[in-house]
Amino acid sequence: MLLLESMIDKLKSTFYNSVDFTAKEISWPNEEYAILCYYSSMVNKSDVQNQINVLKVQASVDEEKWTETMAAVKEPFQMEKFVDYICHGETIILLLTEKQMVHLTLPEIPHRSPDEPINEHILRGSHEGFVENVDVNIGLIRKRIRMPNLVVNKMEVGKETKTDVYYMYLDNVANQQSVSEVESKLKLMQEKTKSLYTAGEVGDYLEESVYSPFPQMLNTERPDRVFANLVEGKIAVFTNISPTVLLGPVTFFSFYQSPDDYNGRVLVGSFYRMVRVFSFLTAVFLPAFYIAIVSFHFEILPIELSKKLRLDISEIPYRPIIEAMILEIIIELIREASVRLPQAIVQTIGIVGGLVIGNVIVTAGLVSNMMVIIVALTAISSYVVPSVEMNMSIRILRFPFMLAAALAGFFGIVIGGFVLFIHLLNLHSLKSPYFSPIVPFEPKKIKQIFVRGPFVKPSPQTSSFDPEGRKK
Repeated sequence: MLLLESMIDKLKSTFYNSVDFTAKEISWPNEEYAILCYYSSMVNKSDVQNQINVLKVQASVDEEKWTETMAAVKEPFQMEKFVDYICHGETIILLLTEKQMVHLTLPEIPHRSPDEPINEHILRGSHEGFVENVDVNIGLIRKRIRMPNLVVNKMEVGKETKTDVYYMYLDNVANQQSVSEVESKLKLMQEKTKSLYTAGEVGDYLEESVYSPFPQMLNTERPDRVFANLVEGKIAVFTNISPTVLLGPVTFFSFYQSPDDYNGRVLVGSFYRMVRVFSFLTAVFLPAFYIAIVSFHFEILPIELSKKLRLDISEIPYRPIIEAMILEIIIELIREASVRLPQAIVQTIGIVGGLVIGNVIVTAGLVSNMMVIIVALTAISSYVVPSVEMNMSIRILRFPFMLAAALAGFFGIVIGGFVLFIHLLNLHSLKSPYFSPIVPFEPKKIKQIFVRGPFVKPSPQTSSFDPEGRKK
């Protein structure tokens, strides 16, 4: 009895006497001392009790092979393994006399229902979304890809948190060089990382240019989007603590495709795809274009419009770049407040922000009417992008272009455009060209940037991997 009590005390101290850790004596056939251990917060107590009752009956019938017929594994007791099993939500039965332990896989980890992600709504198609449970997430993919060549591998990352990182791909489609690149970067992360909290930390290791404004991995919480990208030959990387899935290799134009493109008619899907690509130019260059005109190039405007703009701008006490910065910062403040505040208050913030920007700030003479229109069009254009990460990148990019336009007019915009283009050419996603199919130039695939082809004439979608690298 003294051995039993000391062992229970030792186990509880190992888990720092946490209130949700259970270690208690139970009766067991042909065993003098047995201890049941589990985290009550990670299992269903009734399921554990039912399973133990079944195991007791089986053990009393067959003393040697009772674990071979049940969902239980018997092995020699090792404290390190014991702690690892408990932390993963398993139930352990310690047989002290035999110095054995039996672990049952009965975890019940809390998670949401797979509802549609709030930041990736679509009009038609599947309305399922990933959750914070890896088994549910893998099941949502396997429900769509019923093939044995869907490979799912796992690495444990974080010496302290021991977070599971998974990567998934179709073996007969994915570029093996990209798969090797993912594996090598995850191994590097495994060696260097102590704690892993978010999918964004995984993305930092997978991306080659972390300081670039452009994301080199596509983030999504939609199973249908992951399914479409896996079929194209991409690799999905995700963790057991986040619903976010990272997809790569991707191109710049991958961020402008939406599941709605393929759920609607061909002409409609193609039209809105072209609108999204055009929105990039509007969101990045429109404020800079306006600043360049009113600062240096009034002569390109019609005389009537030029007179009206000069009249409005003459009442503003500072240069157009300051005017644009004030409005852009106010828009960003409203957007950030709308994200952080409770849903019931968001509409109020939108109304107040609209009144301040649309009426009061113009009446006060702080900004012109035309600048309000330009900034509003810019904000709307940036929100057209289906990807949240690319949306943020576009909003950041407009500021250096506005500054270049204020300093050198159209010449500054052209120089900035060349720098942006060169940067895009030098970017890679898992060693694949980021600006494909523009560079390297592939004429047959360029039309797929703007046009969604009909399924009666199927053709491979624009991708960032080399088709020659596929396994035959």
